[in-house]
Amino acid sequence: MHRSNDNYRTFQRCEPLFYLSILKRFGGQRDVLPLLIFSFLAQWLPYPQLQVLHSTELAAWSADSSWIQELGQPQAAPDPEAIAVMQQHLAALNSLGLPQTNNGIWIQSGNLILAENQGTTPLPAASLTKIATTLAALSTWGPDRDFETLVSTTGSIESGVLQGDLVIQSSADPFFVWEEAIALGNALNQAGINQVNGNLVIVGNFVMNFQTEPAIAGELLKQSLNSEQWSPEIQTQYLTLPNGTASPRVVITGSVQTVPTVEAIGKPTTLLVRHTSLQMAEILKAMNIYSNNVMAEMIAQDIGGAKEVSLRAAKAANVPVDEIRLINGSGLGEENQISPRAVCAMLVKIQRYLEPLDMNVADIFPVMGRDRGTLSRRQLPLGAAVKTGTLNAVSSLAGVVPTRDRDLVWFTIINLGNADLDALHDQQDVLLQRLKQQWGDPNPIPPALTPSARAGREANRLGAPSRNEIVKN
Repeated sequence: MHRSNDNYRTFQRCEPLFYLSILKRFGGQRDVLPLLIFSFLAQWLPYPQLQVLHSTELAAWSADSSWIQELGQPQAAPDPEAIAVMQQHLAALNSLGLPQTNNGIWIQSGNLILAENQGTTPLPAASLTKIATTLAALSTWGPDRDFETLVSTTGSIESGVLQGDLVIQSSADPFFVWEEAIALGNALNQAGINQVNGNLVIVGNFVMNFQTEPAIAGELLKQSLNSEQWSPEIQTQYLTLPNGTASPRVVITGSVQTVPTVEAIGKPTTLLVRHTSLQMAEILKAMNIYSNNVMAEMIAQDIGGAKEVSLRAAKAANVPVDEIRLINGSGLGEENQISPRAVCAMLVKIQRYLEPLDMNVADIFPVMGRDRGTLSRRQLPLGAAVKTGTLNAVSSLAGVVPTRDRDLVWFTIINLGNADLDALHDQQDVLLQRLKQQWGDPNPIPPALTPSARAGREANRLGAPSRNEIVKN
């Protein structure tokens, strides 16, 4: 557990059960008791009166460090093969003009730290920031949280014509796109609406196709509800839906209007359709596959903002909050800084959180050989679940690689500098391929990195009609 405030930096403290475990290890030796009492009292003493007690100093208490491992903290276990691969990577980057201090690396298997460079130093993380947003979202809501978009009317429906306005009220669904709008249009047709003799009224924060301005999002929705007005882009996305999917035709004669609240409409409304979004796991997967900044920022703001994401992610991953410094939830800006250790700790925590739910990180992050997005031009080991990050002077990659001899190998790579990004991507890929060569390919990919059956469920695909409930005909 970590405590921090604005007056002093984060310092690590121990829980009472930890003190008891130490006492048990030392067989109740009398000379250990004063240290335990002091450590216990230190939880409430102001920081300036104390010297920080680091885990490396604890090792001097006893040659037997197994009690440290019981706490679940990664322990240094330098691996010659991993170190050699890391050094090759650093040498290659140095030839590209990136000195060793410009590169953060963390390689971990299970609870063992195999190799690291700048491992606890917060570095510009680019879109690895989305790992923190992902962990904060899962720890806040779980994988099944969804968003509602309510469609109401201000008039009666007569012979397929709504004599009134069509009202859209959303709970800020970050993944309402063409396919969802097409399904909603078909639901409106089924509810008996082919034409609206009124306006399309957008209430509050409705976002479509990652357009956060409600008026623009409303124009996109209006266009998508009437297949006679479809652009080539909409038609392309329609073709991704199952064969036989209807093309909606809801003609809206009025304009798009925006209001802050339903009360501002000034007319009574009647709920007609309740649209439910994809669930959080599928939303996070899409966000991470395409590294979508708008989705990430919407989720972060829903959590409470960048600072709250930092606090929740650090607490969940059990790392110092000073190692997760965020100004937003997407990673835009070099001010978003995370240590390589913290990145791996968050990934491991996500895995541990999902395992009891019969899920794993492959359900949340893109997998090499399965998903494209930001992985479309990479040469990573098959089955690796990863997150990429790119800014003008930052190239980062983190995730997990399945191996035969080391099981799951967790890693973070952060390269800083103005070198050619393709060259940095190549060097990152080479590092992971060399690790795989050293430790062998798993055959088959272990269940711990095999996506669950969620993706195959009808309700978990874009444009699923089952997520539109017609409330009143």
